[in-house]
Amino acid sequence: MNLTHEIGLKIPQIALPNRAIDLHKWAVIACDQFTSEPEYWQQVADLVGDTPSTFHMILPEVYLETPEEEKRIESTHAAMHNYLQAGIFEPFDGFIYVHRTVGGHTRRGLMVCLDLEHYDYNKGAQTLIRATEGTIIDRLPPRIRIRKQAPLECPHILVLFDDPHNTVFGPLDEQLENLPALYDFDLMLGSGHLKGYAVADGHIQQQILQALSHLTEPETFAHKYDLPPGEHQPLLFAMGDGNHSLATAKAIWEELKSTVGMDHPTRYALVEIENVHDPALTFEPIHRLLFNCKRDILEEMRAFWGDRLAIREVQTSQELVSAVDQSDGPYHLVGMITPEGLKLIEIHEPQDNLPVGTLQKFLDTFLEAGGAEKIDYVHGTDVLFDKGTLQGNAGFYVPGMDKSDLFKTVIMDGALPRKTFSMGKAKEKRFYMECRRIQPA
Repeated sequence: MNLTHEIGLKIPQIALPNRAIDLHKWAVIACDQFTSEPEYWQQVADLVGDTPSTFHMILPEVYLETPEEEKRIESTHAAMHNYLQAGIFEPFDGFIYVHRTVGGHTRRGLMVCLDLEHYDYNKGAQTLIRATEGTIIDRLPPRIRIRKQAPLECPHILVLFDDPHNTVFGPLDEQLENLPALYDFDLMLGSGHLKGYAVADGHIQQQILQALSHLTEPETFAHKYDLPPGEHQPLLFAMGDGNHSLATAKAIWEELKSTVGMDHPTRYALVEIENVHDPALTFEPIHRLLFNCKRDILEEMRAFWGDRLAIREVQTSQELVSAVDQSDGPYHLVGMITPEGLKLIEIHEPQDNLPVGTLQKFLDTFLEAGGAEKIDYVHGTDVLFDKGTLQGNAGFYVPGMDKSDLFKTVIMDGALPRKTFSMGKAKEKRFYMECRRIQPA
C-alpha cells in the first residue's frame, strides 16, 4: 500500500533560501493579517527594503481593491523569477519539523504536500481533506491570478489533524537532537522565533505516515467521534488557516489537470500540518468591523430579528468582553462597538449553532442591501475598539469556539460560518519561509 497516496499526502521537494540570505528579512507574516493596519505593512516594507524577502512574493490583502493590487501581482511574479535566476534557493527533499516559539509557548508543525485530489472545499464534502469554513468564491480571483502564473508557491496554510495521543509528533520529539537544523532565527516585529528541523530519514518518514494512516482507520475514526461504524467517511485534515489559499490551489488544479497530467506539481500544495491538541495552539475569535455604514444598523437589526432581539448598553470595553466571553444562556450574545457607545446584542431562539453564525447572516443581508461600504475581519480587540468607535463604523465582538469541538462539528455539520476562528493572535500567524516549484523548470 502506498501510504502517501492513501492519506492524501506527499513528501515535498522544498526550496529554502541559502545561507547568504537574511532570514529575519526573508520571512514575513501571512498576507491576510493586519488588513486594517497599513502601518504594519509599511513597517515591513521599510525593514525589508530591496533585500530578498517573501514580502516581494506575496500580495498583502491590505492592498486589495487599491491601485497597488495589480502592480503587486505583477511584481510578485517578477520577484519569483529573479530569485530563481539568482540562485538564492537550496533544494531539500523531505519533511520539515517546524517549531514556532512566541509568547513563551512553542507550537509544532510539519511541512508536507497535500494531494488536492483528496480535498473538496464544498459544504458536505466527505473527502480526507476538508474546509472548516464556507469558501467565498469572490475572494479567489486575485489569488488565482498570482498562483496561476507563479513558478513558486510560498504558503501560509495551516492544516489540522486530530491526534489526542500525540502519535505523529511524539516520536519526532524523542529524536529531536538527531534531526539537523535547517534554519533557526528570530522573526521580525516581535513575532517570536522560528526553527526548522530536517526529517529526511526514510524510517522516520514512514513512522509519520503510519501514525497519520492509523487516524483514518474506520474503527479508530468511529470510536473517536462516537459515530456509527461506516456512516461517515474519515476526515484526516481540516483547514486551520489559509482556507482560500488552498481553495485557490484546488481551483487551478481542476482547471489544469486534463492538460498537464496527474503527476504535475500543481496537483499538490505545500502546507504546515499541526495537531489540534498542541497545548500552544489556541483558537481566537475573529471579530467583524463595518466601515462607512449608510443605514441605521440598529433599526436593521430590529427588522431582521424582530422580537427575538434585545439590546443592552454597557459602559466599558472590559464589561462588554467579559459578558460575551462568559455568556452561557440559551440566547446568542455579541458585543457591538459604535461611536454612540457600547452595546450587548442578544438574539433569542437562535437558528445557528454559534453566535458568529447568527451574526454573520445578518451582516451578509445588511451588506447586500448596501448598508455599509465594506466589512473587515480582525484579530484582537485593540483595532476593533479603536476603529469601531470612529464615525460611520461599527465593530462586533464575538466569542471564540472550543478547538476540541472542531473535527466533530465539521464531520456532523459541514463547514462552519466563515471566519469563525483564528489559530492564535495576529502576530502568531504562520510566516512565509519555505517555497516549492509549482511549474516545471
